[in-house]
Amino acid sequence: MVEPWLLDSVAEYNQSSLNNRDGYSAFVLLPIRHLENILKWAFEALPDEILIGFDPEQSKPISQEMNDLLCGSEHQPELFAGQVFLIGEPHLVNRGDSFSVHHVPEEWVDDLFSNDRGSRGARFTHWMHTHPNCVAIPSAADADAAQYTQGVDMILGIEFSPEGPLPWFEDAEGFRRPLKTEIEEKKGWGSWRSRNRKPVLGRAPTGHFIHGLELIAFHRTGVGINVFLVDDDGNPHGLGPDY
Repeated sequence: MVEPWLLDSVAEYNQSSLNNRDGYSAFVLLPIRHLENILKWAFEALPDEILIGFDPEQSKPISQEMNDLLCGSEHQPELFAGQVFLIGEPHLVNRGDSFSVHHVPEEWVDDLFSNDRGSRGARFTHWMHTHPNCVAIPSAADADAAQYTQGVDMILGIEFSPEGPLPWFEDAEGFRRPLKTEIEEKKGWGSWRSRNRKPVLGRAPTGHFIHGLELIAFHRTGVGINVFLVDDDGNPHGLGPDY
């Protein structure tokens, strides 16, 4: 079961995605449970970044009704591979620093995924990598790696504490997409202790406090791709029946 704090954040994120859909050339549907799993892997891998590969879920095409509701005025129907399907199961492919996390030798991962991916080996359609304590804005290395992606690239920025060797970094220019824009700080007996601390969005299984999450997607041409976080049936969480 997905944590309540994450569901609350997802609802706000989806509303922002809907309100701003005219600013995007396309959209993707990412199941919430995949995001929860990726967060768990991300904290287990600290201080490294992690690289995740996805394929489209061929058994779950996006309905025409959903497409009509979520696409914007600038929508391009055949922009990338897997565009008409939900994003499938995540696969942890690599971990490392901001450069090495992208560079996975093809021969190293071919056998690793052969049992569940057949002859396609390491060639996933979509990719995501994490930015521990850093904004979700593509670097030059991210943009270069995206040139080999047939689907979309995603970045998950995670602000957390204790920081360890990774103090929060936000000195980068770009459009940011937080999952939750305002976080209410809990009041109570112990609130005096945290007056100089950031409000907490949630808690990771590793014990880290999560202060913020950012999620973006982009195409290799540089255009932004809208993201909606959905249940397993492809319904965006928190938008209501009438959207």
